[in-house]
Amino acid sequence: MDLTRLLYDSVTDSVVSVVIGNPKGDFMRKASRLFELIQILRAAKGPVTAARLAETLEVVPRSIYRDVAALQAMRVPIEGGRGVGYLLRPGFTVPPLMFTIEESEAIVLALALLERTGDSELKAAAKRVSRKITAVVPSALLQTFSSSALHAWGTAAAAPAGIDLATLRRAVRDERKLELDYRDEKGQPSQRIIWPLALIYYSETVNIVAWCELRQAIRNFRTDRVQESRPLDASFRGQGERLRREWVAGWTRDPETVHPQKG
Repeated sequence: MDLTRLLYDSVTDSVVSVVIGNPKGDFMRKASRLFELIQILRAAKGPVTAARLAETLEVVPRSIYRDVAALQAMRVPIEGGRGVGYLLRPGFTVPPLMFTIEESEAIVLALALLERTGDSELKAAAKRVSRKITAVVPSALLQTFSSSALHAWGTAAAAPAGIDLATLRRAVRDERKLELDYRDEKGQPSQRIIWPLALIYYSETVNIVAWCELRQAIRNFRTDRVQESRPLDASFRGQGERLRREWVAGWTRDPETVHPQKG
């Protein structure tokens, strides 16, 4: 069974009722959750309750009931029910992921590097990626993912106190404005409304590349200098990609401008 094709072809009907406002985003979240649900059941040694699944996937139990029903309608062999738990009947497989040894090592090292960031949500996502890959790669590649031959060394960055990186990444994706209480390198406070365009992850901090309404230009803001942040209802819908192109074009013409002026 080609699970990828089946899910993306079949899940559309099951998410029609929730596709409001951001159809593509809701569709992708639904499909991603169904994949994750299957991976959890594949790795489980016995039945998994809806409550435990809901906690892992950060949804309410009724969403799990709907997701299981949707998967069963797609002929995914899930057994069980409410109050008993769910299990995936043996023999169900997903298409294997095919990587070369070098590609596998690149993935292992990239996931390890995420552990050095202060982005707790991305670190959790990296662990899920690792579980998904080890569940489906051919046995010949499994040792590459399970061994400890590759390491990313160095001190892990602390999560910034004044801004949540997950909220920040969503603001970039959704083109949502943020208000920052910010202190520059000299400690001078200011209040900024920014249009977050990109994030640059360093070992010690994360920088925000953003259009600053105060300066009317693209600026860099260190997340460890953000004292407080607030998502705003206002958006800059349709402007993000254009501004990113301007930013990239600027440092392509002059490599010294790869980092815009600081706040």
